[in-house]
Amino acid sequence: MRIAAEVSKAMRNRIIPSISLIKLPPLPPPEAVAPPSIRQFSSSMSNSTHSPVAVEMIKYATSLAREQKTEESYARGLLVLEQCESTQSDDNTKGLVELARSTLMFERGLLESAIERLGKIQELSLSSIAIKVAASEALGGIYLEHYQDAASAVADLALQIIGSIRLEIGNGGGFDILETRIKALKGLIELIRGNLDSACSIFDEVQGHRFFIGNAALSYGEYLHVMRNFSTAKELYKKVIKEMSENKGFSDPNNIGACNMAAEEVEIAAACALGQLEAHMGNFNDAEEILTAALKKTEERFGAHHPKVGVVLTCIALMYKLKATVERSSSLLIQEGLFRRAIELLKAPPLDVDGVASENVYRKDIIAFARGGYGETLCVQKSRKAEGERLKEWAENGWGNRCMSLGEALELSETSTRVPVIDTRICRVLL
Repeated sequence: MRIAAEVSKAMRNRIIPSISLIKLPPLPPPEAVAPPSIRQFSSSMSNSTHSPVAVEMIKYATSLAREQKTEESYARGLLVLEQCESTQSDDNTKGLVELARSTLMFERGLLESAIERLGKIQELSLSSIAIKVAASEALGGIYLEHYQDAASAVADLALQIIGSIRLEIGNGGGFDILETRIKALKGLIELIRGNLDSACSIFDEVQGHRFFIGNAALSYGEYLHVMRNFSTAKELYKKVIKEMSENKGFSDPNNIGACNMAAEEVEIAAACALGQLEAHMGNFNDAEEILTAALKKTEERFGAHHPKVGVVLTCIALMYKLKATVERSSSLLIQEGLFRRAIELLKAPPLDVDGVASENVYRKDIIAFARGGYGETLCVQKSRKAEGERLKEWAENGWGNRCMSLGEALELSETSTRVPVIDTRICRVLL
């Protein structure tokens, strides 16, 4: 799969504006990409071992990069990983290093480079299908975060490869959990597109698997949450948080992840989803406690000024907004401060950039949600009503969800058939 080469070539001469993200070119159709040789894969997930020295170097490089969270610290971390890979002869270990490199590049906003690293993994002679699945899942996550339909092609190709390998070596390879991860990615894609029947069909197909964990369990939980099946969604969220908090290192190849699908991101996303769910159930004290803890983890992981922090602050602001509505109380100053800070961190475009023309604005779902909520808090203040209306107008024009209007999403009621859920992994609003 030469995804990286195709995307990289098309992107090299593009200019990246400070307030918006490049629109990545479409992925080549799956049938145009030849799957790797089937016989190179091991039929046993437990046979995929990695150099202990390389694993320690990955941990050191990651810690070095994130210690100061600066361009220089990340450059040092990436240099360690480059040196580590150059000393490895085993492709499985090289693949693990490439996952780590892509993750650090993704964190620094080096999307082209991250995509190249993930694409390189598909070209290695790996015996571990788990690493290839992790790379495909991460690549799909990047495309989802940046509003690209190519995510579906990535998932389709990964399923095609897994199916081919299963036919060649039988069902003894422990592929269920890996296939479930990719199918859950497909379900998440359909949920984002608003194709609820398709999402339901996909999740119903995979939910019976006993290996329904990690990203797959989180995506399924979000689907149930959107559809108001709060009790089962809550169980899944708690399961994911427990699993991810215990998933330290690389001992379990089935839980290896990268970029916005890495274990740390999944744990934060599950906590944010659980906090939103508690708010939707009216348990506001629990919601506040969970979301505050998630905010702290996000700041520790990415830094206090990272846009991801703005996404979590949006979750918290919406929780306070819902609490004020349900309890008939007022928290306008708190909401206003949270929404304003979230919008700043999200690097929202100026209001004179029309929301309708904001197709390529990075995290536009969250920005529209935050600006719409902020506008409503200002509209109740006579002296600031005009400002609030302007914010609401931009948000409504920029809101691209077909399933529910922005007004309906902001003003939830007991009779709403669905509830909006913010997925912090991909910075999208699910409905």
